[in-house]
Amino acid sequence: MDLFQSMTVYVKVVETGSMTAAAQRCSMSTTMVGNHLRALEQRLGVSLLKRSTRRQSLTEFGSAYYQRCLEVLGLVADSDRMAEHAQGVPSGLLRITAPPAFGVECLAPAMSGFVQRFPSVKLDVELTNQVLDLIDGGFDAAIRLGTLESSGLIARPLQDYTLTMCASADYLQRRGIPIKPQDLQQHDCLAFAYPAGDEWRSTVKQWSLKGPEGEVVVPVSGPMTINSTPGLRQAAIAGMGVVMMPDLLVRQDLQDGRLVAVLQDYQLPRRPMHLVYAQDRYRLPKLRSFVEYAIEMWGREA
Repeated sequence: MDLFQSMTVYVKVVETGSMTAAAQRCSMSTTMVGNHLRALEQRLGVSLLKRSTRRQSLTEFGSAYYQRCLEVLGLVADSDRMAEHAQGVPSGLLRITAPPAFGVECLAPAMSGFVQRFPSVKLDVELTNQVLDLIDGGFDAAIRLGTLESSGLIARPLQDYTLTMCASADYLQRRGIPIKPQDLQQHDCLAFAYPAGDEWRSTVKQWSLKGPEGEVVVPVSGPMTINSTPGLRQAAIAGMGVVMMPDLLVRQDLQDGRLVAVLQDYQLPRRPMHLVYAQDRYRLPKLRSFVEYAIEMWGREA
């Protein structure tokens, strides 16, 4: 096994306190984490961890070896950054995390142009609704929705994440077209199940619209909530009900007639979107080139 990878896995085991948590951080199975630990111990000829049924702790040597691993891995990372900076040409592995809907519909297609422009950069993209820690997760940049919490990260504003309310023509023919927000109470409204703590979690039970009379908050109900935007889109296309979907996800469906926009005279909620990265990594050509490309594609001036 690769020695540096095994050392990285060992550091994560120590820092997270368990092989299961380390496996999640390293995007590998718990079994593979165990294989890396065994390979290290066999190479060194000593035990690194004291294992019991309830907990694990470091041996005396394991504690000293952990500190040495931090030093070695830090030197390796510094060497990689120094080499990349010296070249001045964007290269190496660029790790990005983004929300699934934006990642599928916007980020992934746009990356074709990015890699053509910077062919020496390799991309590792993780799509998730979770707010992952850039430093602990080893990410270079993140696309994030909603209000940002205070951090030491640089946040570049992108175009707002906007929504469209729509349903299939078949559904509207059966149930009628809502003319005013209050009409939604007589309709099947399909909701996205936002995770706990998300500022939009309340939209599962009520939708907010702005019109000539100001903001209107309408209690809604329907046969399904789902934590997948592609799943929500497919349910709407199948005629299951009315949805509020990201514009970028239904734009082609509206053009092709699979979905029909409703209540277009009302403004739907929108979420701020930012490109986030650590300030000290911006000097790396691979990250700097991605930031400039992202602003070019999705910046507010674009």
